[in-house]
Amino acid sequence: MSGIEASKGAARSPGALYDRIGAGYDRTRRPDPRIVSRLASRLAPLPGGRYLDVACGTGSYTCAMAERGGGWSGLDASRRMVTEAGRRSDTIAWQQGRAEQLPYADARFDGVLCTLAVHHFSSLDRAFGEVRRVLRGDRFVLFSCTVERTLRYWLNDYFPAMFRRMGAKEPSEDTLLNALRGAGFTQIEVESFDVPPDLEDLFLYCGKHRPELYFDPAVRDGISSFANLCEPNEVEEGLARLRADLDAGRPPVPDPGTDHPGDYALIVASGR
Repeated sequence: MSGIEASKGAARSPGALYDRIGAGYDRTRRPDPRIVSRLASRLAPLPGGRYLDVACGTGSYTCAMAERGGGWSGLDASRRMVTEAGRRSDTIAWQQGRAEQLPYADARFDGVLCTLAVHHFSSLDRAFGEVRRVLRGDRFVLFSCTVERTLRYWLNDYFPAMFRRMGAKEPSEDTLLNALRGAGFTQIEVESFDVPPDLEDLFLYCGKHRPELYFDPAVRDGISSFANLCEPNEVEEGLARLRADLDAGRPPVPDPGTDHPGDYALIVASGR
């Protein structure tokens, strides 16, 4: 059995995966203020409103959003992540649970947030249907990568097998939008987010302008694709090729194409 197969067996669910990689997660996964600002402007939390962060992880974005207003709940499938989130704040209602079966009453929340997590959902239709069920307001804000975007990352050149495996898990933009429409959201807006040179949240394409980041094991450990979809020998080989290119003065160049869809998508779904 390969390492990837063993990993899949040990971490079939996102909860199990993040129970495994959650130690030290906050060392590299801190909320980027530009992302927080974009999320807050689209969700527009009100002081008296109730809001939910689905697949909240250790709650870094939940806490940052709570500072913008409203009463917040955070849910994650990983017990370790929920425990870490509880240490971060005792004013947010943290709970372990799955997006596909939200443990909340109908029409409980004025808005729902989800950041960089939809690729872990077993069923987008069920998860988005559950989000629609617990909303009494009409605003669902997602921050996500999609297949169309990840295929443009220069990382593909160094870790092609990992990206092939990601392609089987990562939804396309059409898949996301169709699932949102199927859940009853009638108004959907898609915005692009391009990774800046000084990104503070070190997720998958954090090294777009800083390739050296990928040589740090702590950075890779905080990225689920490296932690769960890449064999150790593939990591070593990819990093060796990257090091050779950097030493030879051939740094990878981000895609400058005029049809570039953006590195990540910010999706605002609303309407009844």
